[in-house]
Amino acid sequence: MSESSFQDDVIHELGDDRLQEIAGLLGTDADGARETVAHTVGAMSGSLQEQAEGGDDEVRQAFAEVSQPPLQGVATLGGGLGGLLGGGMMAGVLGKVSKPVAEAVSKKTGIPAPTVSRVVEMLIPVVLAVLAKRAGGKGAPSAGAPAEGGGGLGDLLGSVLGGGKK
Repeated sequence: MSESSFQDDVIHELGDDRLQEIAGLLGTDADGARETVAHTVGAMSGSLQEQAEGGDDEVRQAFAEVSQPPLQGVATLGGGLGGLLGGGMMAGVLGKVSKPVAEAVSKKTGIPAPTVSRVVEMLIPVVLAVLAKRAGGKGAPSAGAPAEGGGGLGDLLGSVLGGGKK
């Protein structure tokens, strides 16, 4: 339910043109592209959650960075890609998980890993944009304040990725 809404947000953010571009890359129709994007985004968010919950400081810092509001005017510099919205750290983290995610999605779908890698590359700026939007809309009430109630990162992950339960 919640995980799907993150995937749905990414698919919505992609738009029809980029979804058709992915469909062409995959040699499928829009529905096949949506399914592959959903698998890929699910694998990416699952990987991020596992790393963050496992104590990976880089992932934790990247989520904290994404939850910070962007500087005024930054969105116009990024051309809407979202790479600057979430900062370079999350882009780096997503880049690091891209190969294992591509391999996992390839095994699950039968699509060659290099093709899935190209899809992942196309999805990274979109995932960054959705993460930034979700963090801005549902993150901690004040930019630098950690969430209360002992959840901290878990609460942020839940609000940004949409759930957090496996």
